[in-house]
Amino acid sequence: MIGQFLIGGAINALALVIVAYLLSRSVGEIYGRALLAIVLVIAGGAYVGFAVAGNASGLWFLAELVQAVALGAFALLGLRGSPYWLAAGWAIHPLWDVVLHYLGAGHTFAPEAWAISCVSFDLLVAAYIALAHRLGLTGRSRNQARPVAHPQKLAH
Repeated sequence: MIGQFLIGGAINALALVIVAYLLSRSVGEIYGRALLAIVLVIAGGAYVGFAVAGNASGLWFLAELVQAVALGAFALLGLRGSPYWLAAGWAIHPLWDVVLHYLGAGHTFAPEAWAISCVSFDLLVAAYIALAHRLGLTGRSRNQARPVAHPQKLAH
């Protein structure tokens, strides 16, 4: 069952990466990055929802809220600054998934399928962000100047 969850996470990550890549190449790098940042915030927020739906203790709710805010900070830093912040947010999220929600006490309210599939999903998205930006595959970033058309000099 774990293998199926990991494969499912990888397939879903591939779909997200393709959409982000296409946005980056066709509309602008910031749009693909924004999509990845929004989905990271959703991934963190999902655990807040799981805690509420599972009637987790107030302490668990607070821990989930802190985790969601932390991932939101990584998303914002990755959106406004270096994309490597965004990659880091995606790369550390599986620790939360596995340590606290698969192996730890959070398994009482977080779905096992979510915790396991997030491992492959999150790590593949993080790898895409890091590699795509390192190799310059995502298109023009907002920090790069647009090509300027030089007007032809008028002959006097």
